[in-house]
Amino acid sequence: MVKQLLRLMTELSSHRWLSRVMGFLSHSRISRFLIPVFIRTYHIPAAEAEKNPRQYVTLNDFFSRRLKPGMRPIATGEDVVASPVDAMITAMGDINCGTLMNVKGQDYKLEELLNHSPHLELYKKGFFFVLYLSPTDYHRIHAPVSGTKAESDHIRGRAYPVNEFGMRHMKAVLSRNERLITYIAGSSGETAVVKVGAMNVSSIRYTDDNASSWNIGDDLAYFEFGSTVVLLLESGTFVPRPGLRTNTKVKMGELLGTLRPPT
Repeated sequence: MVKQLLRLMTELSSHRWLSRVMGFLSHSRISRFLIPVFIRTYHIPAAEAEKNPRQYVTLNDFFSRRLKPGMRPIATGEDVVASPVDAMITAMGDINCGTLMNVKGQDYKLEELLNHSPHLELYKKGFFFVLYLSPTDYHRIHAPVSGTKAESDHIRGRAYPVNEFGMRHMKAVLSRNERLITYIAGSSGETAVVKVGAMNVSSIRYTDDNASSWNIGDDLAYFEFGSTVVLLLESGTFVPRPGLRTNTKVKMGELLGTLRPPT
């Protein structure tokens, strides 16, 4: 009964008007007084931030903060794939005939996640990561590989929570929420960075709307309040780092694996 009530409340709070209200509040100057509370509540390492917390003019300004240079070393080496975010790996594995298997007890079809994009053909036997960003995490998204923008796709959707409850008990959250997808073409195939909005997230934004190429680790986009990134690697191109598994915490720039030319 309690679970059903929570599910109903989640459904009712997933509308974009509520996200817009929360976005308005987090952008208001009065919200800056919540920054110290936010830091204490979520044990945020504020010393890593580019500026002193008192210099941020709104809560959202702090939430989408940059870090001091050098705080996140970027993986080096030939054809490496780096984590685009600070996050928990909540699911990872081979894509089975176009299906992401057992993501918090649910299977996801590529055609639904990618909104029937023709790019989905490249990933039907590829590899995936689901990377969950908690409120504690740094919320900028960086390029996991070097390459050029093959396409960008913005898919409007709902704003269901992507926390443990939402992922397990709401149907196909990753395919129903708002998504901003960046397809990056590199020397060893294509990579898709699927940025998934969440409850109370007012928007997902590119750092530079005019950027057409990135080096690994470059600032790509940011969430205005937390969410999830689904990282897709083209079929036959990716070898994961030995020992990497689900429920591992990773930092932006950390090595996830290596690429090889598609077979």
